[in-house]
Amino acid sequence: MKRLAYKQLVHWKNKPDSMRKPLIIEGARQTGKTWLAMEFGAHEFDNMVSVNFEDAEQIRNIFEMDFDIERIILGLQAYTHQTIVAGRTLIFFDEIQFARRGLLSLKYFKEKAPQYHVVAAGSLLGLIDHYDDSFPVGKVEFLRLYPLGFEEFLMAIGEESLVELLHTRDWQTITAFEQQFTHLLRQYYYVGGMPEAVKTFAEQKDYQSVRTIQSQLLKSYANDFSKHPPKEIVKRMSILWNAIPVQLAKENRRFVYSAIRGSARAKDFETSIEWLLNAGVIHKVTRVTAGEMPLAGFEEPEAFKLYMLDIGLLGAMTHLDEATMLSGNQYFMQYKGALTEQFVLQELQLLPDVPVYYWAPETGIAEVDFVVQMAGKIVPIEAKAERNLRAKSLKMFVSRYHTETAVRTSLSPYQRGDVVIDLPLYAMSLLKNVL
Repeated sequence: MKRLAYKQLVHWKNKPDSMRKPLIIEGARQTGKTWLAMEFGAHEFDNMVSVNFEDAEQIRNIFEMDFDIERIILGLQAYTHQTIVAGRTLIFFDEIQFARRGLLSLKYFKEKAPQYHVVAAGSLLGLIDHYDDSFPVGKVEFLRLYPLGFEEFLMAIGEESLVELLHTRDWQTITAFEQQFTHLLRQYYYVGGMPEAVKTFAEQKDYQSVRTIQSQLLKSYANDFSKHPPKEIVKRMSILWNAIPVQLAKENRRFVYSAIRGSARAKDFETSIEWLLNAGVIHKVTRVTAGEMPLAGFEEPEAFKLYMLDIGLLGAMTHLDEATMLSGNQYFMQYKGALTEQFVLQELQLLPDVPVYYWAPETGIAEVDFVVQMAGKIVPIEAKAERNLRAKSLKMFVSRYHTETAVRTSLSPYQRGDVVIDLPLYAMSLLKNVL
């Protein structure tokens, strides 16, 4: 399995000692943080010292006495029976939230021993629980890991040649393979990007095994909800979590609290939303009321949509089976818009430092699925599930804000007009290159 985030780790490794900070790999549970760090250590360093503090009770208190880095290094060597050499050894602290003052120790690695390469990882909810332990603000770097995108999925199932074809941007040849791309895209809609689900599908090509894993992941997230948040919001978190697929299927213009429960109000669920966001298991896309720079200046925080972490988990929650997904029968048609928006959002999330919004004017007569600010310009993006080139709202946005470039993504072939670019859904990873 290949992860595109690997290149970011290599870039981090090659920074001068004075510029490099300890790195925290963050992300929801089971997105592959530990696997990525282990692959990185195995291939880019002479050796790796790895400590999982959830299991390592013997060394869990190594940071409590003081932050004498020499003493800590000696302790790590004794525990792992590995020699640590600056510049040649990767030090990996897994589940760092289980080590008292573990997060704070990263500050002292930066200040006292910047010659060491230190990577830490942990569940987001667990890390949040320990943010009161003097979090090392400004002394660490972050890498956010998401589920596998469509390109990573293709590589994982042995379709590297199709990824290479996409990157040629030879649209005539790409279009000749559109039936194959479309079939694989629907497979991705079912499997999603959670690493264990993708690995199982790549090895077994068995959809039921994939669904079993997805169901187990959903249960593990539900268990997390009962462990970390205040008890008084646990029930509301569960209600909210289960309501997201229903809201997406209805394609509401914003998240509707009353659809969860008739008497529900924003203040009843605000804390629950924050917990789910902090856990990394949902995405929140806020409305902007204008397509002008900076987009953040036109954000309306009270109006937003919620999406799932992963398209495969969304399908599992709605009980979409493989026959339904791959054949596109009537039941699938009810969810195709929701699945398409979920897919496009996940591809957009993989773009570094690109906040994602949606647009709807005050009058409520139009809506553009996504709006981003890239390369010094505003780019509206309309997501269509099939071969659909109708885009009344997109045209309204372009006319109102004199937009230079707009994107309509569907299963239609690539086409570049004066303003609107038609980009196939299966080529969403090329958005930045196309722009």
